[in-house]
Amino acid sequence: MFSKHRMKTASVKHQLFIIAGAILLFFPFLGAVHLFDWDEVNFAECAREMVVTGDYFNVQINFQPFWEKPPVFIWMQAVSMNIFGVNEFAARLPNALCGIATLLVLFNMGRRLVGVNFGWWWVLVYVGSFLPHLYFKSGIIDPWFNLFIFLGIYFFVRLTDAETPASKSSRYRNLAASALFISLAMLTKGPVAVLIFGLCVAVFWVMVKFRNFIRFGEILFYGLVVLLVGGLWFGILLLTGHPEVITAFFEYQVRLLQTQDAGHGGPFYYHWIVLLVGCFPLSVFALGGFGRISNQTDSVRHFARWMKVLFWVVLLLFSLVKTKILHYSSLCYFPLSFLAALTVYRLVNGEIAWKRIYTFLLLVISSIIGVALAALPLVDVFKQDIISSGIIHDPFAVENLKAEVQWYGYESLPGLLLLFGIGIILLAGGWRGRQPRTLSLVGVPANQSVGIKKTITSIFITCMVAINLAMLAVVPRIEPYSQGAAIEFYKTLVNKDCYMETIGFKSYAHLFYAQKEKTTNPQSLNKDWLLTGNIDKPAYFVCKITKADEAKAAYPQLTELYRKNGFVFWKREK
Repeated sequence: MFSKHRMKTASVKHQLFIIAGAILLFFPFLGAVHLFDWDEVNFAECAREMVVTGDYFNVQINFQPFWEKPPVFIWMQAVSMNIFGVNEFAARLPNALCGIATLLVLFNMGRRLVGVNFGWWWVLVYVGSFLPHLYFKSGIIDPWFNLFIFLGIYFFVRLTDAETPASKSSRYRNLAASALFISLAMLTKGPVAVLIFGLCVAVFWVMVKFRNFIRFGEILFYGLVVLLVGGLWFGILLLTGHPEVITAFFEYQVRLLQTQDAGHGGPFYYHWIVLLVGCFPLSVFALGGFGRISNQTDSVRHFARWMKVLFWVVLLLFSLVKTKILHYSSLCYFPLSFLAALTVYRLVNGEIAWKRIYTFLLLVISSIIGVALAALPLVDVFKQDIISSGIIHDPFAVENLKAEVQWYGYESLPGLLLLFGIGIILLAGGWRGRQPRTLSLVGVPANQSVGIKKTITSIFITCMVAINLAMLAVVPRIEPYSQGAAIEFYKTLVNKDCYMETIGFKSYAHLFYAQKEKTTNPQSLNKDWLLTGNIDKPAYFVCKITKADEAKAAYPQLTELYRKNGFVFWKREK
């Protein structure tokens, strides 16, 4: 009894430490950079309009029905904005909280599957890699969406695990938990959650040679929970007379899978590169988890099989989908991080030997990212030479590059830390260099686990520090090149009695940063009326420089105010 009490107390201390660490990593400077168009601003604007109108049931953009996303994440942002105000911090806070929840989930899953040490490795692997870490500092939907799907799959994995107690009550508890989280994922981003889950179950069924691992009554129960919880919002929309929103929502989901959305295309291997480079360094160690897993329990091997299924389903699904956006493959972070943590755990315990490919890929990818980060301040130094050379053919990008941004030189530190830090760690073979050449290109015997433990820990901590330094020093200086001039203009229109629109490009930033109020004139929602109609108050417009001549020719009634960093700003008097 005493032993169990001590174990529980130790577990609580571990989790409190994780919470404190996550707060220090994810909360500071959340509002230091403007929200990025489109996705961050899109969802934040939906939340802002909920706050402005007091209508928390209907998702709106520009105060019109918005059918692309369900409301759960937007509700989180709206609650945050009610507490902290309408700002960048409030928009990103839900994902910082998701960071805490995710690390606690990984620790507790790892502790239950293997042990406390493995739980800690899983946490370190996840938080010490680039994109998994950065997503908790963003204002996009995917961190919560992915966590809900992962939890839904986890509880279903427990249901299919031969070592899990197979009592009727435990099976239905796992089924209910799985269905609940898949339903929440569906209410967060849409039915693609059910599609991913269904594909994973189908692939697993094929892998076990069509053996029955779930009863017909359990399938009905699962479907009923998903229908009641996941379909609740859609059902209320139907009952309240908004069937057109449901129709438009599902048509959009199908179109997103079949067509290239808004120019976001790319080759089949797009997400393969994103995961290899963007998930550095966990992506390197994950390679060791795709082979045969020995010296582990049946539960661990069973879970690993499901993680491989989840990884390949998501990667292949979104490689086939024509729309290619960075975060579409972000659900892969969970299975990849598990496989990476398992490889690290086995390396440290001497179960497997270090492979040359790890050293090679760690050096190559860290060099690519490190050089890119370290060279960024030099782009501003030599931007006139770059512009004069003509290597950039897009006039809008050329004008973006002309933005006046103050660089001090220390912005190269994150890249230099990554570039030289990883190399020194690998050559020294440990934090203090007690085992020189431990991780040389010739490979490492499995019995040198102490040096490997220090080396791997140092690699992930170095990356974690580099990530946070880059967020503080680099990102605030990149953002002004891409959208700074436009957002600066939108902010000047706050509290002005006017109309505001863009010409020739899609944006949500003008709605959020000009703090647009709900219009009483339905004609103002018609862009043609704003451009050519009998308007009742001044209208302001923004276009990219590539569309300036076309806009001037088509709408001679517009007066150009000024141009800045690729954007052209216009006014039309009433």
